[in-house]
Amino acid sequence: MQAADLFEQGLRNAEIARRLGVAHQTVSDWRELYEAGGRDALKAAGRAGRRPKLSAQHLDDVRAALEKGPKANGYPNDLWTLARVAEVIEAVTGVGYHKGHVWRILREQLGWSRQRPARRAVERDDEAIRDWVKNRWPQVKKAPGAGAR
Repeated sequence: MQAADLFEQGLRNAEIARRLGVAHQTVSDWRELYEAGGRDALKAAGRAGRRPKLSAQHLDDVRAALEKGPKANGYPNDLWTLARVAEVIEAVTGVGYHKGHVWRILREQLGWSRQRPARRAVERDDEAIRDWVKNRWPQVKKAPGAGAR
């Protein structure tokens, strides 16, 4: 209906597309409907865009599984990765997603944010790090081309 308001203001399709954040072709399609049947024709056009693969119930089920934690979902430690979340989504809903898209689901649909571990890794060896910085780093820094090793 925002597009109809903008049509009535006499704005061009390109400007409407920019303001609404949609493709120019989408605005052209809307304008064609609007000119043929007014606002009622736009209402009858249905939803814009692709239907989501995950229903609200699916999202609730995924949220519940993720809130149990990675170990409860069969992983050896308490660290969520996008690949692990993708596996849980598929196990819970039967819908597969590329791990790159999983972040959008977490952020936009589940309201989660990126977190970093609050503690250092158990495997961290501060003495070995100090020794490397003191003894090995000066050698690497001095040697031409040694940094590529």
